[in-house]
Amino acid sequence: MGGEAMSGTSVLFDAPGPRARRLSLILSIVALILLALGLLWIILILAAPRDSGGITLPGMFDSTRWNIFFEPVIWNQIGQGVIATLMAAGVAAVGAIALWVVFSLARSSTITWVRIPVAWLLEFLRGMPVLLMMLFILLVASTGAFWAVVIALVLYNGALIGEALRAGLAALPRGQREAALSVGMREFQSKILVEFPQAFRQMLPIIVAQLVVLLKDTSLGYIVGYNELIRTTMNGMVAYYGNRYLFSLFFVTLVIYLAINLTLSWFARWLSRRTASGGTPTRKRKGAQQPLDPSQTILEMEARESSSGK
Repeated sequence: MGGEAMSGTSVLFDAPGPRARRLSLILSIVALILLALGLLWIILILAAPRDSGGITLPGMFDSTRWNIFFEPVIWNQIGQGVIATLMAAGVAAVGAIALWVVFSLARSSTITWVRIPVAWLLEFLRGMPVLLMMLFILLVASTGAFWAVVIALVLYNGALIGEALRAGLAALPRGQREAALSVGMREFQSKILVEFPQAFRQMLPIIVAQLVVLLKDTSLGYIVGYNELIRTTMNGMVAYYGNRYLFSLFFVTLVIYLAINLTLSWFARWLSRRTASGGTPTRKRKGAQQPLDPSQTILEMEARESSSGK
């Protein structure tokens, strides 16, 4: 009976009573009302005409501030900015994935003269701002704006994701490596064939989330002269069409970034559920084949070899 009573309540705090639930509901309603009023106030401020040097300018939602979007050339220029952003993010993502594999393996190496210098290098790359890294590569190596953005993103994100993968390797049970070594594998083979696939699967949602950050960091290319989406819209197009369209171009740029990043974030959440990461177990479908466990496979191989040896 005592166990049933404990299971009905939380261990950390008592279940809220009727009075606490009523107070929480009232506070939630008040917060929603205040949020709606704040949003309405912002919309009214943006929609109101304003005076500038004796000239009355229309509100931000006036049709004269949005008529340029009926021209195909505008969307052509915006599309070029989107392609430039995705191109830099895609190349940097591939380079970062290749680099963090090297970093994670070298950082977890048992050889001291390999592990310690890589640890120093990772701390340096993680502590250096991405924008400063872009400027350094552009000024010293003279690589051009595109490669300055890509190389800086590869180095920074490769260091971050490499540490995440190393943490995944360290979190694996020791029995994984011991089972691999017991069947004759070397330590490097154990990492590549047994430990690395499991750590990669566990850390995959975190890796995808970091790639979302990588995509957003491409906007720093604005400073080094790379014509990504923000530089294309908020600099080139505003300078050509005038400040009248500053808010409308800002709004369109924001919507595009939100659409891309929310799509990648949704993919990261789907991937997290798919790989049963973060404590969310996947539902077993009837008749579905369960994924193979590498450690179980190794133990079965060891058992077969032992029986054949007898």
